Amino acid sequence: MEEDKENMDSDKKKVPEEIPLQGFDQKMIRSFMRGFGKTMVLWMISKNRLHGYEIMNKLHHYYSLEEAHANLKPPGPSVIYPILHDLEKKGLIKGIWETQGKRKVKYYEITPDGEATIQRIKNVIESKIAPLWEDFWGEMFAPDKDK
Repeated sequence: MEEDKENMDSDKKKVPEEIPLQGFDQKMIRSFMRGFGKTMVLWMISKNRLHGYEIMNKLHHYYSLEEAHANLKPPGPSVIYPILHDLEKKGLIKGIWETQGKRKVKYYEITPDGEATIQRIKNVIESKIAPLWEDFWGEMFAPDKDK
């Protein structure tokens, strides 16, 4: 009896092997991540001034933490730099060129407008989206809890 309980508890704690993503699943996840791309980059810069390569490295790190992401490629320069240029053009971040050794690197810092945008996004998420997301994430990540 005690052994059965231990086996059940250990089964609950097991993390599934890498789940291969195929076709539509992969497109859905990419679309989901793309939708949050600008917000995520703006949020990252709000935490610390960064240059484009640092942002890509941080994203690569997070993508590599989960084996399930093995089929998803983190965004590269062709995605990150247009986001940075768009955020800068909209006045949400400011780029500052600095010399590091023999090369110049453009660091991005959040502007007051960028900070206000982050705050507005947080407010909308907390007041409008959070209840819906709680239900969605609860069902997506704990589907057996109601059974």
